[in-house]
Amino acid sequence: MIVFDDVTVLYDDTSEPVLRGVDLTVDEGELCLVVGHTGVGKSTLLGAVNGLVPHFTGGTLYGRVTVDGRDTAAHPPRELADVVGVVGQDPLDGFVTDTVEEELAYAMEQLAVPPTVMRKRVEETLDLLGLADLRHRALYELSGGQQQRVAIGSVLTPHPRVLVLDEPTSALDPTAAEEVLSAVTRLVHDLGVTVLLAEHRLERVLQYADRVIHLPGDGTVVTGSPAEVFRTSSVAPPVVELGRLAGWHPLPLSIRDARRAAGPIRTRLAGVPVTPVRRPAADGERPVLLDARGVTVTYHGVPAVREVDLRLRGGEITALMGRNGSGKSSLLWALQGSGPRRAGTVAVTSADGTEPADPKSLSAARARRLVGLVPQTPTDLLYLESVKQELAQADQESAGTSQSAGTPGTAGTSGSAGQLPARVILDRLAPGIDDASHPRDLSEGQKLALVLAIQLAATPGVLLLDEPTRGLDYRAKSELTRIVDDLAADGRAVVISTHDVEFVARAADRVVVMAEGDIVADGPTTEVIVASPVFAPQVAKILAPLAFLTVDQVAAALPPGTEADG
Repeated sequence: MIVFDDVTVLYDDTSEPVLRGVDLTVDEGELCLVVGHTGVGKSTLLGAVNGLVPHFTGGTLYGRVTVDGRDTAAHPPRELADVVGVVGQDPLDGFVTDTVEEELAYAMEQLAVPPTVMRKRVEETLDLLGLADLRHRALYELSGGQQQRVAIGSVLTPHPRVLVLDEPTSALDPTAAEEVLSAVTRLVHDLGVTVLLAEHRLERVLQYADRVIHLPGDGTVVTGSPAEVFRTSSVAPPVVELGRLAGWHPLPLSIRDARRAAGPIRTRLAGVPVTPVRRPAADGERPVLLDARGVTVTYHGVPAVREVDLRLRGGEITALMGRNGSGKSSLLWALQGSGPRRAGTVAVTSADGTEPADPKSLSAARARRLVGLVPQTPTDLLYLESVKQELAQADQESAGTSQSAGTPGTAGTSGSAGQLPARVILDRLAPGIDDASHPRDLSEGQKLALVLAIQLAATPGVLLLDEPTRGLDYRAKSELTRIVDDLAADGRAVVISTHDVEFVARAADRVVVMAEGDIVADGPTTEVIVASPVFAPQVAKILAPLAFLTVDQVAAALPPGTEADG
């Protein structure tokens, strides 16, 4: 169905090819998982399948790519639209209509599908992806996760023979992600659809994959069964990392298989104390930096946030979780002061100890010195012509903010995140991004890393991150964990709105769960997520009822020399 014949891709502004001599065949009805670190060429590989590379991206493609017998060199994307459906990393980039129902029908209209068939497929897709209640909603009013489901639905309705999905679950809550992946799997098994899927949250998709395509970073690809590739791959989900640590053979790829093998290690760990991921100070020792009371947000009379009370303390990392559309982003924008707020108060204490102020009553510049926010769509904050200019501007604004507002961290531990230039932070998150690159030419993961570096360089007392791990691989998320940990150690309050339960298990010491605009759970990370079958990380599910959350905690608890179970 898909054939790469000695394919090399070289972009005009680079000296080394992104793909080098790739020979690859993907058969009909196969689900292939594409894995690799951020920036190694996964999006380029996917873009070559429908001709976006090089027809729209520029550069030169050597060799030959054929899809269902059509050479992509001779067939631009519009001539492959009946065969290949593509969902990119940013759903908004692909929307061409105004409402959910119109977007689902648009591709079929271009392919002249009969109206009666169109109506039937739209209804099926609305039910399949849980979008029926949103059919008449404007696309710009939807949450990031809802937009992502619409984007996936819009390529399913024409019934393509090949689906190319780039980070399809990055903005979805765990339940929605499972529903989408189950739907994709049914298309593979029942209709013989071929799926090429790139995803950094491997814990969600690994169990569905027939084959894995690993990009190690030198332009080549390594292919094989999931068990073969992940035995030695540089990226792996926690279930695989735990299997490697325990020496399990065969390597488990699902929670079910891992639990069957985990009996001996559960017995060995019973009664062993769990090392906390973080050791925050007691509440009485941490100052309250943000105190929100009765915060209410409505859109067209419909409540998105309902009388929420939230107190954030310095030195604390709080994870804000909940299903798509539960009000997380609306709450963050209301706390920062830029978003609408119908009722309630927000009082933020600045680093210099002045009287608490409400960011909504201040100018944008002054509000940013109190509360910083990284939005779901990071490109909203990128406006200069090169990465170097963005970083230099961030350092300049950060220096001015520190001098005028006394931002914490200036007198902190040497080498902390609060003192690092934006370039150094960026290199920790996503190494190798060229200063001369245009910010909008970067991959989604690289764009996010750049915006994180820009915002983290300013280091306000309260930092709000809305889905910061979208597009980041495990290595980059580890670096992000270290950076937010440094920020908390410098006395800042950090809130991370996310669906990434594995990141929460490693980074947060408190979890707040929202549902329909209300806070329904608030407590220590271990107590909240271990008790939830939806939000529990893989290690917690495998080793339940033990209270381990991460592979590192297991490794620390095992006596030296007794890791393998044989």
